[in-house]
Amino acid sequence: MKYGKKYAESLKAYDRTKTYDASEAIAHVLETAKANFDETVEIHIRLGVDPRQADQQVRGVLVLPNGTGKTKRVLVVAKGERADAAQAAGADFVGAEEMIQKIQTENWFGFDVMITTPDMMGVVGRIGRILGPKGLMPNPKSGTVTMDVAKAVAEVKAGKVEYRLDKTAIIHCPIGKKSFGQEKLLENFNALMEAIIKAKPAAAKGQYIKSITLASTMGPGVKASYSK
Repeated sequence: MKYGKKYAESLKAYDRTKTYDASEAIAHVLETAKANFDETVEIHIRLGVDPRQADQQVRGVLVLPNGTGKTKRVLVVAKGERADAAQAAGADFVGAEEMIQKIQTENWFGFDVMITTPDMMGVVGRIGRILGPKGLMPNPKSGTVTMDVAKAVAEVKAGKVEYRLDKTAIIHCPIGKKSFGQEKLLENFNALMEAIIKAKPAAAKGQYIKSITLASTMGPGVKASYSK
């Protein structure tokens, strides 16, 4: 495989076959993040579970200690007092049926997260086939179907992330930006790893954490380890 000049230089900066402790791995990721924008640092965790089994799913949400570095645009589908509360909490867009219609008729997706109340799920469900493939369908498990919309908006704005297993038993999740620096990224890394370990399914057997890889948007992957 032919690499770009910056990428090729980055590969020489560390040993690709070695697994580093988290702090050192993050240092290498920052060292190899050479793009001229504030790159996102992502974690990729391979788990020893079978994603085809319902009792071995791993999914959850948490607010990272230092946020994600990305300001998410929030749409709240609610009425009355809940809509007012969402507006006051800083939601970018608030509405009811008219917002669903706007998505349907205008193909509008000017938001990153949709939050709704349980009583509005019937309305939201009308466009489930549109929202689902884009990962935008509200879900109680991710805290996006709730009566406390103000709290949900505040958490998203504070840097809440959702982690979930993909079909290959890997979790992909951002833990911040290059500009955060090593210490803040390490705090976010540890918080996420602790949450994933707590979410270990009872049905999972053998080694749970198979491998951890850290990488920036444009940089190569660095193998990392985790210990409490």
